[in-house]
Amino acid sequence: MILLPAIDIRDGRAVRLERGDFSRETVYADDPLEAARSFVEQGARTLHVVDLDGARAGEPANLHHLRRITEELGVSVQYGGGLRTVVAVREALAAGAERVVLGTAAYSDVEFLDTVIETWSVRVVVAIDVRGGHVSVAGWEKTTQMLPGDVIRRMQARGVRQFVYTNVDRDGMLEGPDLDEVRRVGEAVRGRFLYSGGIASLADLEALRDLRLVNLAGVISGKALYEGRFGVAEGQAVLDS
Repeated sequence: MILLPAIDIRDGRAVRLERGDFSRETVYADDPLEAARSFVEQGARTLHVVDLDGARAGEPANLHHLRRITEELGVSVQYGGGLRTVVAVREALAAGAERVVLGTAAYSDVEFLDTVIETWSVRVVVAIDVRGGHVSVAGWEKTTQMLPGDVIRRMQARGVRQFVYTNVDRDGMLEGPDLDEVRRVGEAVRGRFLYSGGIASLADLEALRDLRLVNLAGVISGKALYEGRFGVAEGQAVLDS
């Protein structure tokens, strides 16, 4: 498993939200590149970059920051937020993203999803953002009636093999992961998935590791890393053990 530090970009700064709420924001760096540099210097092998402005606007707004991070640091980045057209996906990959994370459009535009999967295959990840037990879209501001297990099965039938699963209710709250939920996701996913939401300590990483889910490929952490609850190298060592 790999530990992916999260860099959420809003108004040109690296921030974290609580439970996906844009009114509950903490700024951790005035420049996303410096946040990325700090994580890479600690040993991060891959970064999870979210364009919060793009998620709300429906089109990417921070590709220039993506380009700066990938060009200056030479690190693998998965990038999401506002990728709702084939052109937007192509631009994100051209700006240096190793993988793209699709949200809203993957649910609402089947033709788009099919085209992107056919064209870029393993470079495509679908976000399963869950609030109150149901999938959330449009920058976490719209909750649907869709159940995550149903969505995962439907996406897999269309060729999706990689997911990012986020418990939005726990995101940024440092309350720990819901291990039963992670087990259920592991049972539904036939490919690979990353888990995000509530990671607060090395003990949380140990608990996820000890689930021994062969399809849990990694864990995304933001606030705990920014606040120094553990370092990237420490976290990766736990997941490697």
